[in-house]
Amino acid sequence: VLEAAVIGIPHEVYGEVVKAFIVLKEGQKLTEQAVRDRCKKQLASFKIPAVIEFLDTLPRNASGKVLKTVLREPVKV
Repeated sequence: VLEAAVIGIPHEVYGEVVKAFIVLKEGQKLTEQAVRDRCKKQLASFKIPAVIEFLDTLPRNASGKVLKTVLREPVKV
């Protein structure tokens, strides 16, 4: 994993669940299940991403900060 970002997305039962956006190092492959398996070893169950999306790059502003508002846009209800 080169970099990652997480956001909360709406969920009918829990209110919100974790969605992870992952950028892989060039030439690397990773499955959603491999990410979840790794997270299970390190995180509490409610912190494990329910949804995982692989991206080429994370959206950033001129200062280099990740634009989480852009990541949330497709999820708005």
